[in-house]
Amino acid sequence: MTSLICTLQDHRDDVNWCAFSGKLFATCSGDKTLRIYNTCDFSELPFSPLSGHGYGVHCCCFSTCGQFLISCSTDATTMVWSTVTGEIEAVLEHPGRSPVRICALSPDSAHLVSGASDGTLALWDFPSKQLHRTGAVSDTTMVACSFSPCSQVFMSGSSYGDLRLWDLDMNQLLAEKNAHDLGVTCCIFAPNILSGENHCFVQFRLASCGQDSHLKIWAINKFSSGGYKMQLLHTLTGQSAPVLSCAYSSDGQLLNNAVLLYTLNQHERYVTACSFSPTLPLIATGSMDKTVNIWRCCSRQGLSVSLCLTLSGRTSAGRSKLLVSDWSEGDVSAWLVDENLEGLVDKFRANNIDGTELLSLTKETLASELHIESVGLRSKILRKVEELKSDSVCSGIPDEFLCPITRELMREPVIAADGYSYEREAIDSWINQKNRSSPMTNLPLLTTLLTPNHTLKMAIGRWKTSH
Repeated sequence: MTSLICTLQDHRDDVNWCAFSGKLFATCSGDKTLRIYNTCDFSELPFSPLSGHGYGVHCCCFSTCGQFLISCSTDATTMVWSTVTGEIEAVLEHPGRSPVRICALSPDSAHLVSGASDGTLALWDFPSKQLHRTGAVSDTTMVACSFSPCSQVFMSGSSYGDLRLWDLDMNQLLAEKNAHDLGVTCCIFAPNILSGENHCFVQFRLASCGQDSHLKIWAINKFSSGGYKMQLLHTLTGQSAPVLSCAYSSDGQLLNNAVLLYTLNQHERYVTACSFSPTLPLIATGSMDKTVNIWRCCSRQGLSVSLCLTLSGRTSAGRSKLLVSDWSEGDVSAWLVDENLEGLVDKFRANNIDGTELLSLTKETLASELHIESVGLRSKILRKVEELKSDSVCSGIPDEFLCPITRELMREPVIAADGYSYEREAIDSWINQKNRSSPMTNLPLLTTLLTPNHTLKMAIGRWKTSH
């Protein structure tokens, strides 16, 4: 069974990653910061939050001893922090200055790998903080990396959907090119090593998840001859949405027959990160609702849990980026279906109820204009509308009002050639530093022409006036 023991609500933007060491717990966010907590009572350390990245932080991990915390960011750097003082020990600039999406440290803390939006991988000698080797996969974004428990090889996963095994000289040992349709989101090695038949090979286990809503368990055999073979063992299809994160418990055990042990349903929006404590029966889950939940997990004796978390939330991805007042009639219809009120879709469409009209509904209009006779149904609709209003107030700044680069409220929004809107100063600086690549797609911008987004600027102005 699992029980929620605390909720951390310190970040001001989406929580992108979380990680445990023996005594510490770290989170990172689109708000450009990392936060560190004691695992004994989840009090924040005095020097937390850690501020140094110029843009959102995508990933973080501890060194095995817990002395260092590593983070990577859209600002094209990987930073090494002291967990004793909170000071920056090193800033590693990624080759090509592309946004860094993932970082992983080997179990022996000898090597650090970072993967970027341009498909490049950088392997660093961690003690000296010097670049050791680079590698690349064209036309993709590196979004996942994990070292084997022996620290001699690592797996990468990309938005193209492939898993690739590399050695420390950046030679590709294996390539599973269609591991996940629509892209890999996470991959992680189990911490233990298994012996093969007659000890002629050793076996690693790897879990991967992706946009295809699948969690897959792989066996990777290393033979005495030096060759490798990868085999799919299980495909878990119980998820109803893209699986964004997966993690092994500290003992790395997996059931031969996959069994769903627990479902954790506490977050208000999509779950983006998960982690097991290596020393305590604790699970952490991070979310786009800007919170982190800490759970106590008491697994059945002899069994351990392999955890995967899926997108979850009360609103769909499309509508969640809009103010309710900006919803179309179609958005309102989709909301009615989500709230098990699909029987009212035709009535609402016939009366052209969009988001603005939805927020202005009263008992009188429901009865006289929409001809909803049931008093209980009218009350239920108004209660759901009040929940929408409450959610809008509690959610803070609408996501579309935030610059994708700085994650701050835009003052002078402009539209770039990639179709996205940015704060003018931020995208100007980006273009000057990044050789005309898109911050969102990493593809070349066909032109550096920026068009003022007057509609968005007026919408931001109206929102600021009402708040």
